[in-house]
Amino acid sequence: MKAGVFDSGVGGLTVLKSILNAQMFDEIIYYGDTARVPYGVKDKQTIISFSLEALDFFAPHQIDILIIACNTASAYAIEAMREKSSVPIVGVIEPGIQAVKNKIQDKNASILIIATKATIASKAYECKLQACGYHQIQSLATGLFVPIVEEGMKDGEILDATMWHYFSSIATPPQAIILGCTHFPLIAPAIDGFFKHQSQLIHSGDAIVDYLQKNHKIHQNPSKKQAKLHFYASSNVSSLEKTAQEWLFSK
Repeated sequence: MKAGVFDSGVGGLTVLKSILNAQMFDEIIYYGDTARVPYGVKDKQTIISFSLEALDFFAPHQIDILIIACNTASAYAIEAMREKSSVPIVGVIEPGIQAVKNKIQDKNASILIIATKATIASKAYECKLQACGYHQIQSLATGLFVPIVEEGMKDGEILDATMWHYFSSIATPPQAIILGCTHFPLIAPAIDGFFKHQSQLIHSGDAIVDYLQKNHKIHQNPSKKQAKLHFYASSNVSSLEKTAQEWLFSK
């Protein structure tokens, strides 16, 4: 089975890593729109337009399913993409909501959503959580984490100061934190530590794997060989490949 993975840049590699570890596909095409990253500060129509162009990119590759490994594109463009697609498309938001439902049964639980400005403005997570009966929801745009991750700062003074900047007003650790940007799993240990290991962190990659198994009947197969990987980018594919080597195969 052949999957496509689309992201605005390199953040989707964290989703790709989870999929690779789950050994679900024979071949994976990863496309990062690196020439126009970040999507998280752009307007809705621009995000939709760029995402539809990404859909066109995958057409000649004859994929069986497309995974949008970008929260912002999932929030704004998934319906437009589904209307034009001949294959199933899975974003990261629906799996994230499913993960919350699986892990947090208490509807009065406090839930923190951290994401880019555009994802937070879409209220995609917030509205879906409210529809499921959750009401104690706080949303924070934490876009500074993106360049910090891309600079390789998974700990240290700059990350600590940024977490304090964003989180110092939160008096009690939330019961769940949705990592609503695919960059954020790389700093999950630091975020977990800031909240004294008292919060359940929802990781898009892990949520996607569970969602694909339950909703698309694509199962893990430990006997599968490592999937064939192909990397493409709208700019500087060599930089994407270098980051992929660091993020996918490092411990």
